[in-house]
Amino acid sequence: MSEKRRIWILIDPLKCTGCRLCEIACSLKHHGLIWPSASRIQVYEPYPGAPVPVVCVQCHDYPCVNSCPFGALGIDEKTGAVVVYEDKCTLCGTCVQACPLNIPRIVPGLRSVQICDLCGGEPECVETCELVGYHALKIVSKPEGGVEKTLLVDPYYKSKEIYERIILGGK
Repeated sequence: MSEKRRIWILIDPLKCTGCRLCEIACSLKHHGLIWPSASRIQVYEPYPGAPVPVVCVQCHDYPCVNSCPFGALGIDEKTGAVVVYEDKCTLCGTCVQACPLNIPRIVPGLRSVQICDLCGGEPECVETCELVGYHALKIVSKPEGGVEKTLLVDPYYKSKEIYERIILGGK
């Protein structure tokens, strides 16, 4: 029996328009309503014209999963995505602190932490981004050996870099 390939969302911020349709698609999928602040993908745009989508990179060593004192986080064997066992989550925030970029989110009004679960292998955010033709999000095979952590860049610094380089025409 062969193991299904684990997927990963590759983000190209230079293709992102900041439309935030990915946030809408995610919140509709997971909450049944348009609630971008509860989306598991977030688009940050601290510098005008330089939006940066951010989503869990599914770290190879899963610091969020390993840090949870209540066993509220696990790993989907099919996709490799972090899954939240809502009945066990106490919103203590330990997973947020353990994440290299504080990606898990505690959203007022929800009973558990929000983190990308790759929609069971068919991420709505990616499908929506492709459907409208932006292609800022792409499904690829998950890299091995911790490579994904090299792509963990603070969205504020990434936005500033894009703004200075592309918008202002710098280096």
